[in-house]
Amino acid sequence: MPVWDPDRYLAFADDRSRPFVDLIARVEGRPGTIVDLGCGPGHLTEVLRARWPDARVHGVDASPEMVERARAGNTDPRADYELADASTWAPSDPIDLIVSNAMFQWIPGHLGVIERLCAHVAPGGSFALQVPHNLDGHSHRLLRELAAREPYAQHVDDRQLLRSTDGPEPYLELFAGLGWRADVWETTYLHVLAGDDPVFDWISGTGARPVLQALPDGLRETFESEYRVVLREAYPKRPWGTVLPFPRVFAVARRP
Repeated sequence: MPVWDPDRYLAFADDRSRPFVDLIARVEGRPGTIVDLGCGPGHLTEVLRARWPDARVHGVDASPEMVERARAGNTDPRADYELADASTWAPSDPIDLIVSNAMFQWIPGHLGVIERLCAHVAPGGSFALQVPHNLDGHSHRLLRELAAREPYAQHVDDRQLLRSTDGPEPYLELFAGLGWRADVWETTYLHVLAGDDPVFDWISGTGARPVLQALPDGLRETFESEYRVVLREAYPKRPWGTVLPFPRVFAVARRP
């Protein structure tokens, strides 16, 4: 499990939050209880609160650093946060809405985990998720190619590189197979980023972080320098910013 840096993650909070806003906009009903799986530093609780002012929000995250930040910044009496692994976590009571933003790609066999969690959704409740679908993008391809070279390869293995590559169809099949009404789609965001190495800054807080942490001091800095160079070539800086295309898969399903 990588050590997550809330400050680095929140550096692109607006861009990272946009898919979550688009996701919950498609959720029907008025849930009284909401679980946010992979809640991170808790910055999206206010988005849920704005949509459902009276709901009880329970955030779950496997990162002690993220949960610590969420708890420290929490001023919402109807929100709380728990340190737990979503792959084994289960609520004690049925939940009206389970929502997850860019978390399930980190869990091996996550479709089975989602199916298990569906049993904890109350009748008439919903399950809403969003996952990146960008493993074929330049940022991840270059990360894999560079990490496969020596002297880096001896420190990096598949656990740092593999993520879910599921497109929309498996989520539709999962929810429809359970008899739920499912709304599944894919969107590619064109994030316009500022700065000299914005794509590196973005991915070093998420997808590349396990690789960077697997490298020893000294070698990590060399890897970062090489990675910055190839990312600049793949994502050229323009007068108005650097464009990072980012495809994401969404699924909102409602239990009968």
